[in-house]
Amino acid sequence: MIEFTVWDILRNLLLATRWTIVLSLVSFVGGGMVGLVLLFSRISRRKWSRALAKSYIELFQGTPLLMQLFIAFFGLGLFGIDVPAWLAAGLALILWSAAFLGEIWRGCVEAVAKGQWEASASLGMGRLQQMRYVILPQALRIAVPPTVGFSVQVIKGTALTSIIGFVELSKAGTVVTNATFQPFTVYGLVALIYFALCWPLSKSSQILERKLNVAHRNH
Repeated sequence: MIEFTVWDILRNLLLATRWTIVLSLVSFVGGGMVGLVLLFSRISRRKWSRALAKSYIELFQGTPLLMQLFIAFFGLGLFGIDVPAWLAAGLALILWSAAFLGEIWRGCVEAVAKGQWEASASLGMGRLQQMRYVILPQALRIAVPPTVGFSVQVIKGTALTSIIGFVELSKAGTVVTNATFQPFTVYGLVALIYFALCWPLSKSSQILERKLNVAHRNH
């Protein structure tokens, strides 16, 4: 019987961690881009634009990510479209992330005092100028904690992609456990790796928030 050392197990888990990081980055960046579109649609003066964005957000927030992964992977197959697991995982997570990021950022923009809109309008600024020079800089300070907090949820959410066959950290944990019969060691290391990925994000969020608050008070 082959003996597996802790280093053997950790090495295999770290190889899979690369895909967890890549999928998290793709999901967060892609979701952020779509989320910006949703943000501007939600605060648009056009009623149809607000209605479409609201419907999208409610659909993706109101349904389980697991179901969205199944639809992206198996649902498209019903129409003869062969979707690789990595593409289905990325697409589902981008669309899911966008709904939450768009709504988080909308709340941050609307948290800026209405007097700021009125003051900037009195200076003759157009709506885009108001957003760029007055509203967004203030909304950014408010948005940092929930945005970084959600990025942690994205990292942990990648674990669900194992259900469609994408081999990331949690899926690798299952595979390694089946080979080594050391579940406590394997999943203990999996938990530590997830913690190592998520904890720096939480700390950097706190540091950045403090810096933005200091800069805001200085102004």
